[in-house]
Amino acid sequence: MKLAAQHMLHFTWVIIGLSLFIFIRLAFKNKQRQCFIAAHLWPSIIPDFIQRREKGKAVLLICVYIFVLLALVRPQWGFDWQEIKREGINIMVAIDTSKSMLTQDVKPNRLERSKLAIRDLLKKLKGDRVGLIAFAGGSFMICPLTTDYDGFLLTLEHVDTSTIPRGGTSISEAIAEALQSYKDISSKHKALVIITDGEDLQGNVLELAKKALQDNIKIFCVGIGTKEGELIRVKNDLGQSEFLKDKDGNFVKSRLNEKIMQDIALTTGGVYVRSSGAEFGLDVIYDQYLSKFEKVEFKSQMEKRYHERFQYPLFMAFILLCWETLLTTRKVKKV
Repeated sequence: MKLAAQHMLHFTWVIIGLSLFIFIRLAFKNKQRQCFIAAHLWPSIIPDFIQRREKGKAVLLICVYIFVLLALVRPQWGFDWQEIKREGINIMVAIDTSKSMLTQDVKPNRLERSKLAIRDLLKKLKGDRVGLIAFAGGSFMICPLTTDYDGFLLTLEHVDTSTIPRGGTSISEAIAEALQSYKDISSKHKALVIITDGEDLQGNVLELAKKALQDNIKIFCVGIGTKEGELIRVKNDLGQSEFLKDKDGNFVKSRLNEKIMQDIALTTGGVYVRSSGAEFGLDVIYDQYLSKFEKVEFKSQMEKRYHERFQYPLFMAFILLCWETLLTTRKVKKV
């Protein structure tokens, strides 16, 4: 037997509280009676009253609560094997992990805000496969396409500016990695979502974007940061916070470069969205574009389908509730 909704067991404390309330109330009623009539005089003064039935009604009501809770936790036993076919779309997410993503013109910083937005995106996915690419001066597939969202989130949690050892920023590397990952996937629609501040310092990104179009990959870009930019705050070898400097000793200021991302999206038939405030942009991309992609069938598999048995405790609760309602504390007079 398994419980499909174990979290409902938290309501056990509610039932304990209700049970205590019922018995305290019953004791209070008895105490009030004794203020007017001594307990040993009850049979002579109120001969039709049956005290034990009053306690019985209280016990029945508590049992009703218990069986309702048992129904809510959804007990299941017995199962059948069923072939489950999964359908969805393929979404590859590429996240910029260069040092410019530590800029705090977006709170807490560009990288952490991007990770929060990706977590929110996963809440919208229902059977879609999602993968994760980290890129800076190079790129690496840190999570291949999967429907294991918990595993994906675990991988995402460990993404930081040290994930890719090679410094710099190359959107080209991210697109090349996505092309490689989609190589053996035949699908009419494939999506690559790039989250970056747009500072592409290496490679011929538009040539790779054209190749992505040929492979039916639409690229959606999310620009994070501000055009005004801000100095990049990093930690030195002593763990102290300081501003990043170039090789000439000048402070490095990172600004959002929208032009390159707009060109990439336009080349592949995708969309560019600028992140702003609470609206990051991933939800817009998914709701208005990705969710309308033609779904493909992923690998089917056999799964256990357990039989729901909540009807039994629910039926018992109904029977006990009827019994409690019909049970009277007065003796039935014989005609």
